[in-house]
Amino acid sequence: MDKNLLVDFGKRLKALREAKGLKQREMAEAMGLKLRQYQRYEYGEIGVPLEALNFFADYFGVTTDYLLGRGE
Repeated sequence: MDKNLLVDFGKRLKALREAKGLKQREMAEAMGLKLRQYQRYEYGEIGVPLEALNFFADYFGVTTDYLLGRGE
């Protein structure tokens, strides 16, 4: 996966989380993940599984295309 895509995804994810006033730990708990695993998504260190991508889209009320930077 393209590193820039991962970083851009992480930036969108962080912005959405902060807009809801949530901490990284709260997001990790909502997903049933360890904090470090969630942080790796937000920091653009690893790719996001489809299940997580769908979770984020539903949780924040956005499209997967938005999260992936498509259609902007």
